[in-house]
Amino acid sequence: MILNRQSPEYRLAEFAANMPLSDISADVQHEAKRSILNIIGTAFSGCCEIAVEKALDVMGPYSGAATSSIIGRTERCDPPLAAFVNAMSANIFDYDDNHPATIIHPSAPLLPALLAHAEAHGVSGQSLLRAFIIGGEVECRIGNAMSPYHYARGWHITSTCGIFGAAFGVGSLLKLKPEQFIFAAGNAAVQSSGLVEALGSMAKSVSVGNAARLGMMSALLAKADFDGPLEPLTGKHGFLRVYSDEPKLGELTENLGEVWEIGKNTYKPYPVGVVLNPVIDASLEIASRPEFNAKAVKSITLKGHSLLRQRTDRSDVATGRESQVSAQHAIAIAFQRQKAGLDEFSDAAVAETLAMGRPQINFVDDDSYHIEAVDMTVEFLNDATIHARVDAARGGASNPLTDADIEVKVKTLAERAGFTKDIDRLIEAVWMIDTLEDAGTIAGLASVGEK
Repeated sequence: MILNRQSPEYRLAEFAANMPLSDISADVQHEAKRSILNIIGTAFSGCCEIAVEKALDVMGPYSGAATSSIIGRTERCDPPLAAFVNAMSANIFDYDDNHPATIIHPSAPLLPALLAHAEAHGVSGQSLLRAFIIGGEVECRIGNAMSPYHYARGWHITSTCGIFGAAFGVGSLLKLKPEQFIFAAGNAAVQSSGLVEALGSMAKSVSVGNAARLGMMSALLAKADFDGPLEPLTGKHGFLRVYSDEPKLGELTENLGEVWEIGKNTYKPYPVGVVLNPVIDASLEIASRPEFNAKAVKSITLKGHSLLRQRTDRSDVATGRESQVSAQHAIAIAFQRQKAGLDEFSDAAVAETLAMGRPQINFVDDDSYHIEAVDMTVEFLNDATIHARVDAARGGASNPLTDADIEVKVKTLAERAGFTKDIDRLIEAVWMIDTLEDAGTIAGLASVGEK
């Protein structure tokens, strides 16, 4: 087998095998810690959901040695199942992180695989931090190479690209050689899946869970020299050409190790698809004005990026999970309750907006708008109007959540899940991860077990 050392695959593999943590800037390392803390919080948000219960009931009896924890729960199981379930929990409410250029949620498929492996096999905090950064970087760069065509085709990009993040992340913990990283990419490529059609249903969580579990297995197979194509991403029938109309191959390696895509990660203030963040900001701002009357709204005009309409023009949603990608529900509930937390995207909240009526929305597509921006005009029955424009949605790259905001988010979600262990100790462990001898400690601190 003759490796092409000039191929994008080999350059990614060499980067993953050889990039030392010491060469990664302190800013990127800190952003990775923010990502890790945030995703643990969102795993708390989903850990008691019925989809998680069903998955454990069905898959638990097939689990091997119980070495790995489930965040927010008492159960322990084998690493692949722990990775699957924690990834489900972390992404189930779409409250997780976001890579703005691709709308990938990088951490949900990645961190659960790393924690599950760390608990079972013992790895240092520095090793896990490095693996998280490497896996997230590869995941986002593959997403860049496929966007926007991949998502527009209907592929759920967090799942389809997340499997590569998990494969490269676990591969980093396994200390794969460059050729083995290429094998891992090939193993991941043939298993990558996930459909936008499944958003709002339990099936979406299957592909996110599988991205973590199968990414882990892709790396483990590669460690055993389970080989594959040498150009699994860029080959004639490789992943990028099959899954995208016009792949941008340069995105895989341009400024690799210098410009960090994972360092651009952002965190959500609301449990919705990221394109709804500016809509909720605008809705809350309008609802706070003294002249606002929720009962007198006639219609709403939303001007923004075309993804806003494509993802959220859903007037007839009937469940809480569906409501997370419905502009009609998000605006109605924000107007009514003047807040937008998890309870505002529950089945009960959906029943409330169905009963009181959801607004008629006129979407105006304008791709000159960033996904973090929107222009909202509310017209009332008396023909009066209120206008609001958001150019930098809360939680976006231009208006990010602070470290303290993320801590509050984690504490709020843990409390909502009924978590009674020392949450401050868990938060401190994440901030100090690079000093931990055993990174698996974090998973134990986040579980309800005794470990």
